[in-house]
Amino acid sequence: MAGFGLLKRLVGGGERRHSEPRVRAPVATRVLVVDDSATIRAVLGKMLSQDGYEVLRAADGESALELVRNESPHLVFLDIVLPGVSGFEVLRTLRREPVTQLIPIVMISGNVQATEQFYVQRYGADDFMKKPFGRGEVFERIRQLVLSGRLPARAPVEQPLPPAGVSQAEWDAIPDIAMPDEPHGSHELPPQPEEPPVVG
Repeated sequence: MAGFGLLKRLVGGGERRHSEPRVRAPVATRVLVVDDSATIRAVLGKMLSQDGYEVLRAADGESALELVRNESPHLVFLDIVLPGVSGFEVLRTLRREPVTQLIPIVMISGNVQATEQFYVQRYGADDFMKKPFGRGEVFERIRQLVLSGRLPARAPVEQPLPPAGVSQAEWDAIPDIAMPDEPHGSHELPPQPEEPPVVG
């Protein structure tokens, strides 16, 4: 039994983990989500916005580079497989430019070959996230960036800001799980079921 207790202390007992304060970046931290899938942009954007981050979105590498240069995001989630300029090329470009070379970048992909390539040659990315991913994985990446000093920490009293320009119905319609890109090029949000008529 003593061995089990030691193992629990080494890996961190469940009781302590739940009592520790959540580690997050400050409210209104600008996060750029770069993915050619509208679904991924919407779902990851919703996850981030719900936690108080300001979300920017780009569907391709060229738009991503323009947004980074004009909006100076604090963090980039960057898909590897993009139309035109690939995510690896965007990463290399950002790492070469003095103004953008220190921005934390998390690469994302559902493509097995791209994932293997990432592990063989990282090109200076901070982390990697494989599709499909959930909310916990997204915020663990941010937590690690805060703990390593790549992002500042959020003060405990800060409250998330609601997203601007999105209706509550649109917001509620976005699912909470980010699935990989569709294999046949369909990147649109799936049709939402209609509300049943109210009787009485």
